[in-house]
Amino acid sequence: MTKWVRPGVELLAWIATAVGAAGVALHFSPSSARPLVLAASGAQYLMAAALVGAVVFVVVRRWAGVAVAGLVVAGAAATQMPLHVGGVDTTGGVAVQVMQTNILFGGADPAAVVREVRERDIGILTVDELSPEAVEALTGEGLDRLLPYRYLAPAAGANGTGIWSAYPLSDTVEHDGFAMNQLSATAHVPGAGPVTVYAFHPVPPVFGTHVWADELSRLGDILGGAPATRPAIVGADFNATFDHAQFRALLTGRFGAAAEQVGAGNLATYPSDRKFPPVVGIDHILVAGGRATEVTTVDIPGADHRAVVARIRLDAEQA
Repeated sequence: MTKWVRPGVELLAWIATAVGAAGVALHFSPSSARPLVLAASGAQYLMAAALVGAVVFVVVRRWAGVAVAGLVVAGAAATQMPLHVGGVDTTGGVAVQVMQTNILFGGADPAAVVREVRERDIGILTVDELSPEAVEALTGEGLDRLLPYRYLAPAAGANGTGIWSAYPLSDTVEHDGFAMNQLSATAHVPGAGPVTVYAFHPVPPVFGTHVWADELSRLGDILGGAPATRPAIVGADFNATFDHAQFRALLTGRFGAAAEQVGAGNLATYPSDRKFPPVVGIDHILVAGGRATEVTTVDIPGADHRAVVARIRLDAEQA
């Protein structure tokens, strides 16, 4: 019986290494095929299997396996390293506190949302799944007194989106051709000048991955058309993780992910309404013409996403 133990252990190590290699491949895959997109959501967990394989190969002294698993581990580390090595420059610029939250069909606790805005001194709030009833509830809890400027497109179900701001808003736009509402506006931030603010919510890949990929691409086109001479902030439930190539394509121009800029790691935000902790990070804050100096996640009772809060230093307005 024992003569089969070592081959069996080695086989499991090779399987673990292959699973890790699949995770690395999914990270780079541009495919919008449903199985690959959904699997890429958990690519970081698949990559971890290669480390298990490497340890087992060391224990059984299978050096060829150690070499192969080591290469996979190195590849996995290279894909995740950007999320953990960000540098923080806390000097200069204009500080703005930003919060992005998905409130689950408008059903999250409005008092909790307003409390977080108040206690964290939020200056710009973007909200997904904003229902007309949620607008009334948030207003009743005093959100408009804290953030008196707003541009909202509430709707039933998951379709509504909104921007609240401590700074005057102008140039409001609702971008056409999307399943859910995608908004932008210009916030006039003292010291930073006009700042373009985007509130996005593309469709989740569970319903149609090709539609999801197309919407992410078109949101990228919108960001590509942002005025290059002014800062910009994006708050969104992108329904995509850092391991989706379609999401990382949004970061190839001026825009950077706040979590990556500060080295906050893969901030898991969904699902937050289970007995286990969130497992995937699909809620993000992006910034151009500035830099995040602090990023964290916040539980909102009644929501199925953790909110993301970022302290951002925007480039000072040029004379």
